[in-house]
Amino acid sequence: MTQASCWVELFRSQQRLGGGLLLAPRYVLTAAHCLRGLAEFDEQVDVVLADGNRLDGQVCRRDKDADLALIMILGASGAARIPRTGVAHGGDRWHGPYRPASTEVHLRGEVDNGAVRYLCEGGAEIQALQLTTNQHLGDYSGYSGGPVVKGTPEGRDQVVVGLLLEQAPDRAKADRASNVLFAATIGEAMRRFDHFDVEHLMDVVHPESAPRRHCDQLEGRSDVAAIASAESWFLQIDAWARRQVLDPAQVADLKFRVAKMTIERQLGGETA
Repeated sequence: MTQASCWVELFRSQQRLGGGLLLAPRYVLTAAHCLRGLAEFDEQVDVVLADGNRLDGQVCRRDKDADLALIMILGASGAARIPRTGVAHGGDRWHGPYRPASTEVHLRGEVDNGAVRYLCEGGAEIQALQLTTNQHLGDYSGYSGGPVVKGTPEGRDQVVVGLLLEQAPDRAKADRASNVLFAATIGEAMRRFDHFDVEHLMDVVHPESAPRRHCDQLEGRSDVAAIASAESWFLQIDAWARRQVLDPAQVADLKFRVAKMTIERQLGGETA
């Protein structure tokens, strides 16, 4: 899966709800306001991947204050691969691979600010990207929930850096929006949802080179192999920390858990 195909589209029956970001093999991140059409007791959605594959999903968490929601892909298969994530800085080029219909344009532009504190419509102050778009549409509704990818569509070094949430109003024309958008950072999503434990976080670090699952890689292997595998995870966690996706506390917690699993393997699972 490339960064260009990391987006999904969310449906309830034939009703399109909005876009989403495949952030982990079984989890889709989206804007909470995309789910307003769902009744509180009806949390089932269809997750349509970029290749057209349709999967069953269930809303498992809504953070309405931050306008973020998490959807779990049901079933044994899930989505096999996920994109590389990172952070953006002012001056970076960005584009949005998701568009609400084939008749709509793809968004692209420049990152104005890669880590601004933003008071979103839900009432929470979140870490956000402030983005300028080259396309002056006047109304950007329908693009919410789509991923923000750093780099140009033609470039090779692309990383997913955020999730589109809101648009700034045009101060001169109350009935139009300006070409300034705000997107939640990946780090903000990690802090908001406790579903991203060590297993899911490791999947996101570098899925192209990662083993299937951290438990699988340590189980049934020799002590030397288990230690070498743990060291490779430490290197990947450090790389993610350098990209500033994780804060120091998350990095420390991940390393502790990897070390604990390795020790448990060496001691035959007898540790507390």
